[in-house]
Amino acid sequence: MTQRSLVSDATARSGPSGDVPSPDVTAFIRYCHRRRGATWPELYDEMCGVAARREFNGWDHGELAARGLTFSLLEMPRLAAWSRAVLATADDGREPVTNRGAGTPRIEAQAAVA
Repeated sequence: MTQRSLVSDATARSGPSGDVPSPDVTAFIRYCHRRRGATWPELYDEMCGVAARREFNGWDHGELAARGLTFSLLEMPRLAAWSRAVLATADDGREPVTNRGAGTPRIEAQAAVA
């Protein structure tokens, strides 16, 4: 009887959990973050939706998995770590996100003009 590994093929290809995501995965994470401006776990929801709708380069879940990014519960800690690392080193002019805030931008209250 053969024994199945608990580690998926995508995890085995990409190395240990502390590794750096590929440039394709980094671009996908940044794309999803720019669309919504959310942090984890709202960013996870955005990434799942973008993949389901093929909004990033036409890639779906399977094509992202071929690049090392999967949405399985077993690999969620790695994806969360990748997302934090990508957002911490964002080079798109935005400051790194360090707190967990609302997924939608807040509208600042303006003083009423009399």
